[in-house]
Amino acid sequence: MASYNSYSTSSSELSTPRSSSPSSTTSRSSATTVSKRMSLSSRRISSPFNPMAAVDIEAIEAQMRMSSLDHLRGYAQDHFGVVKQYHETEYTPKSQAAGYQILREPLWNRGTSFSPEERVSKNLTGLVPHVLESMDTQCQRALRMINSRGTNVDKYLYLSSIKANNIDLFYRLLIDHVAQMMPLVYTPTIGDVCIQYSTLYTRPEALYISIKQRKSIATILRNWPYPNPSICVVTDGSRILGLGDLGVNGVGISIGKLALYTAAAGIHPEKTLPIVLDCGTANEDNLRDPLYLGLRQKRVSPEVALEFMDEFMAAVKEVYPNMLVQFEDFETEKAFQYLDRYKKEKCFNDDIQGTGAVVLAGYMGAVNLSGVPMEDQKLVFMGAGSAGVGVAKQVMEYYTRRGLSEKEARDKFYLVDTKGLVTMDRGDKLAQHKKIFARTDNNGHQFSSLEDVIAYVKPTALIGLTATFGVFTESVVRALKMSVDAGGLGRRPILFPLSNPLTKAECTFEQAITWTEGSAIFASGSPFSAFTTKNGDMATTYYPNQGNNVYVFPGLGLGTILAKASRVTDTMVYTSAAALSGCLNKEEIRMGLIYPKIERVRDASVIVAREVMKCARRDGVSMLPEETWVEWEEWGDVALTAWIKKQVYDPKF
Repeated sequence: MASYNSYSTSSSELSTPRSSSPSSTTSRSSATTVSKRMSLSSRRISSPFNPMAAVDIEAIEAQMRMSSLDHLRGYAQDHFGVVKQYHETEYTPKSQAAGYQILREPLWNRGTSFSPEERVSKNLTGLVPHVLESMDTQCQRALRMINSRGTNVDKYLYLSSIKANNIDLFYRLLIDHVAQMMPLVYTPTIGDVCIQYSTLYTRPEALYISIKQRKSIATILRNWPYPNPSICVVTDGSRILGLGDLGVNGVGISIGKLALYTAAAGIHPEKTLPIVLDCGTANEDNLRDPLYLGLRQKRVSPEVALEFMDEFMAAVKEVYPNMLVQFEDFETEKAFQYLDRYKKEKCFNDDIQGTGAVVLAGYMGAVNLSGVPMEDQKLVFMGAGSAGVGVAKQVMEYYTRRGLSEKEARDKFYLVDTKGLVTMDRGDKLAQHKKIFARTDNNGHQFSSLEDVIAYVKPTALIGLTATFGVFTESVVRALKMSVDAGGLGRRPILFPLSNPLTKAECTFEQAITWTEGSAIFASGSPFSAFTTKNGDMATTYYPNQGNNVYVFPGLGLGTILAKASRVTDTMVYTSAAALSGCLNKEEIRMGLIYPKIERVRDASVIVAREVMKCARRDGVSMLPEETWVEWEEWGDVALTAWIKKQVYDPKF
């Protein structure tokens, strides 16, 4: 092969004529010319020319790798095939299962806690170690292993391995050690897990419904191994927490959310169904990742996505007509559109309604502690997406239920997005969901920064749902405190940085306490530790509140299921918030909390479920027999609470 560095003699040099009898002058001239040519040739050889030097080889290689990964290129799919399955999956019933059939089914496996009689009757002798252990001992072993892991993702993976082998042990751990385990199975760890899901994947834990198989949704639903699930959590991965479009990797959210339904409210794990709808992704990292488990194509248009969602909801109604559908982490416009479109179905959106309810519950408690009269309250929301507007709507209902007109209540709210205060005359095209709170009383003035908005509004509460770390700066928080202090002595600012995970929190608990001299009533989305300040020999400990949706959605879901409600009404959602706000015990009140301790989340869920059930009856959507309600009406909350506790899953052996 010829080298790009080789020297070639020019054609002009080859054609130079030679005289048979040259003069000395001509000879010297020729010699000089040859010398110059030789010198030029030498320079060419010492400075080689590479014709590929200006070519971006890495870009070409990356493009070729992408081309080899893009297995959908060149196809224009106008028609969709139907998956034909020629026989149903046969499952061995628990009563007939034996040996490894039991050990390989996590819902049946009890590990070293099988009794001697069970080991004999179920052919387990020798298949598990010859030791009889309690569940407490099994939990101690698991805790030792969890605490030995170096990162939260490693701890999550170990917990997942327990879940894959012994469901009862997994949930006993989660229930008994909820403060330690909940951040591992959900926020903040679940965000890191979702980012890496395709790499971490070892086994299926959900239904993965691709838009390429959109005509086979009913068949896919029937393939779920556990009959008649009571609740599903479905996402399309388009807006996972504050992490953006993660595509099919967002299925970790559905899995984690349902784990909390079981741990916090006792919905049996075999009655839960996690689902991801794969419509493609706009995430370039996923599209370039050869291990990505989803469709390697750009996300479909909103119109096509809506058609797909219609087909999904129709299939759910056909296959599981009594199942409650929870929408999770859809991008803002779709979240509001789907909630409105399917409001007559048995569904709700946790990002909009659940977040709204849990913040409303905390706000109710915060108002009581703030010392600011209801008529003086003003709220600034930093973030005007699905969560921000959903929360604002819920809190607005708090005021209308206390005698304010809808306009009077709405006038208390000031929403801020990336462009500043949301106003009708700002000059940009407002998304539909923002218009309800867009201001019209700004007299043409526009306020582009949060500091400007606080100086203009002089709010008593600042709520963050921006998914932007540190947006509540020291100047912002101190300005909030000053506006509250100006109203009189004994008044306290309400500060809720609610974005998840911790890396997206608008400010930390320590910052909030430091910048407000301890006066802030604080609630965050992810957990913070208590903070102690010292003044001489005196130490004061402040306790943060976590406005986590886990206080609401499990109880709301449980109450909807147990009431056999035909749909989730707005009143049921509001009732869940009101019930939660009344759940605190004396110790929690003395600590200045506005939410129960996380260790009491199951107690709170029972109360929320009870009040949601009663609300469903009042709203006329409960399908329970009338005689059942007559009995509860006779004996009151004691009887209904006892009945709920009998229905919930509580793993013990």
